Amino acid sequence: MTDHRFEILACDAAMLERRIGEFSALLQACVQDGASISFIMPFSIDDADAFWRGKVLPGVAAGSSLLLVAEAEGRIAGSVQLDHDTPPNQPHRAEVRKLLVHPDFRRRGLARALMAELEAHARLLRRSLLTLDTRTGDRAEPLYASLGYQTVGVIPNFCRDPFAADKLDGTTIMYKAL
Repeated sequence: MTDHRFEILACDAAMLERRIGEFSALLQACVQDGASISFIMPFSIDDADAFWRGKVLPGVAAGSSLLLVAEAEGRIAGSVQLDHDTPPNQPHRAEVRKLLVHPDFRRRGLARALMAELEAHARLLRRSLLTLDTRTGDRAEPLYASLGYQTVGVIPNFCRDPFAADKLDGTTIMYKAL
């Protein structure tokens, strides 16, 4: 997908390896901005690099995960992942993971565009059910609802707050039938 502000592309393993520093900078900026995406402060660029190399690259290389990237102004401005490595009894389902938009590029429609492209890819993969979780009360929760994701429920005290070690946040479980 392309428009005058950004371009969304599927990222293969070679591109991820070549641009790992940019992906790491994106992740670190989002975590430092308060995104609850599995990480807590302090969160270094080395931590971000380890995530992309250890958790994302193997799935992308194996073809069991899709990584989409939004490029704007010559930079990686956002990304989202679709994990479609499901068990034999769930070939119709996939999980949305780590929707990231760099703080410098928010409020431009990148998150919506990334999700639309992710859903298009999910349909091509014959996936009719998408699931995700998001921090309860986070700015992403109303975005997902506006895209048609339904709330299943909330698990309280699910994870540590990125900044306050003694604070626990809930997670909202959501789904969308395609």
